[in-house]
Amino acid sequence: MNQQFLQRFFGLIIGVFCVGATAQTEIQSKIVDFTTLLPIENASIYLENTTIGTISNVDGKFVLVVPREFEKDSLIISSIGYTSFKTTLQDFDAAAGVFLVEEIASLDEVVLIADPRPTTGNEIVVKALGKLSQNLPEQGYLQKGFLRHKERNKKEYKWLIESAITLYDSSYASGAKDNLKINVDEVRKSYDLRDVDSLYSYAAYLRYNARRVNLRSKNLKRDTIATATLVKAINWNDSRINGLENLFKGKLNLVRNSNISNALFGKNILEKHQFDLDTVLVDDGRKLYKIRISKSKDFIGLNTKDIYNEGYEARGWLYIYWDNYAFKKIEYELVAASDVQKRRSKSLFDTQVNHKLIITYKEYQDKMYPTYFYYETPKLINVGDRSSDRTRDKAAEDIERDKEEQFYYTIQEVLFTEIIHDPEIIQSELAKEWSEDIFSPKPYNKEFWKNYNVLLESAEEEKLIQDLSQRASLYKQ
Repeated sequence: MNQQFLQRFFGLIIGVFCVGATAQTEIQSKIVDFTTLLPIENASIYLENTTIGTISNVDGKFVLVVPREFEKDSLIISSIGYTSFKTTLQDFDAAAGVFLVEEIASLDEVVLIADPRPTTGNEIVVKALGKLSQNLPEQGYLQKGFLRHKERNKKEYKWLIESAITLYDSSYASGAKDNLKINVDEVRKSYDLRDVDSLYSYAAYLRYNARRVNLRSKNLKRDTIATATLVKAINWNDSRINGLENLFKGKLNLVRNSNISNALFGKNILEKHQFDLDTVLVDDGRKLYKIRISKSKDFIGLNTKDIYNEGYEARGWLYIYWDNYAFKKIEYELVAASDVQKRRSKSLFDTQVNHKLIITYKEYQDKMYPTYFYYETPKLINVGDRSSDRTRDKAAEDIERDKEEQFYYTIQEVLFTEIIHDPEIIQSELAKEWSEDIFSPKPYNKEFWKNYNVLLESAEEEKLIQDLSQRASLYKQ
């Protein structure tokens, strides 16, 4: 072995970033709380004055691929409520880890500034929504990102797909339905194990498309259904519940789509939400309002076609910059609140939280761009033995087994790592054929993924994904 190889090998062992033969640098490390020594999830790791970055996973770990032309730039690691960490890439010691110290601003210092400044949570949120036209991009742009879509029941992973995607948005002022596009560029991983327990999706597909209203999933047998037909049914069910189009073009894109009809954060926002100012935190040296979301007088609904997706109340947190009223982060849950939705959620999903959403934003050239989406929802896939259908002599263990396989926890994560404003590049991209179909088969492009930033898997995810990869079978027929 030559000396250069030994040096690079040693660098990998101790976790210090290594410089490859290609035009990139890769760094890996872990971020923890200085006081508790607990890992910090969703911390932002990025190069100063660029859009290159990533976030930490549940273990506090991250990996960041940096183009060689930026290797002398500064690396910033920040998390809301902590003092930011800043160093040059050349001086960064990945093996030592990163320890962030908690930092909280004084609330009194803020509310005593001036009379025109809003002092209640409701006033702050309404003002922030009024500032969207100033804080969100007013010209068209592209974003390159990484999608991880995973589904599991209570026992195991059932589906995983990882893709590189491109998002085009013509501007906040334009309607998302006609002026926002998504394309799946490359596929990194694709494992599917949903054929056996997706009979509910198939039955629903036939009822709504073939008008077979009396069809019941319990009367179906998997070995009588062609895989191609089942895949079509699963596709259909995915698109109406948690497709990329719903996430970006629908109501759950709370800030971007606050100008659409019946938006959750629209002009009647206070009829369905109340906001209470909790405290003022610090994010990368800037003060930030932390505002609690709670219920108001009306229930919330998503108007999902052919699915009862109504009767919720909201809870969560908003983080809004003190200086320009820009949204920095949204943590948003829809919880079953009406009697009908409570019964439905308990019977079908064994939970009252039906939708969990996290969106974070990054300021770039004085505008706010989304950098991370996390969306989680339960999705019914096998009716099983509902509580209303159970016989009294049904064994408890059989009921629990039904629940374990009755629905999926579906999670979509999107990490955006690049923003493009160049009109020529945008026009060139738009001239291509676009498709947001994450099922589209694509050959694995090893060279592409060497230079692409992805979300680092947690230790638990790695094990579950390895399990899934050995058993996936949906497309093998």
